[in-house]
Amino acid sequence: MSRITFPTGSDITIEVNGQPLAVAQSYKARTTKESRYVEAFGSREPVGAVDGRVKHVLELTRVCATGAALRDKVDFYSLSDFNVVVARPGRKIIYSGCQWSDIAEAASAGDLVFETVTIAASRRVEVAA
Repeated sequence: MSRITFPTGSDITIEVNGQPLAVAQSYKARTTKESRYVEAFGSREPVGAVDGRVKHVLELTRVCATGAALRDKVDFYSLSDFNVVVARPGRKIIYSGCQWSDIAEAASAGDLVFETVTIAASRRVEVAA
């Protein structure tokens, strides 16, 4: 019987230069490709399709800054070109060239928690862990 393992907060991180700045409780990833049809004059149906741009959009929930990020007073609103790393059993998914596009913030005493962060990534790579 195989075991299913779901990512936990320590498995989903926002990193800059390999250093984790925040962890997330969960994530959603959506990858889309802008494909176009190739049409021939006089034909009622396309004769093929051509690949287009690939876009990766991530939505991280319950994002919490690490102790080091709080100590170093990292300004998450000025972050750009960072990585989001999702650790899975035997592999890692790395979204790189990331830019945030939306941050919804909520905080309790002493902790900085971003409820939801929406991120656009330029690349997605899977590597063996």
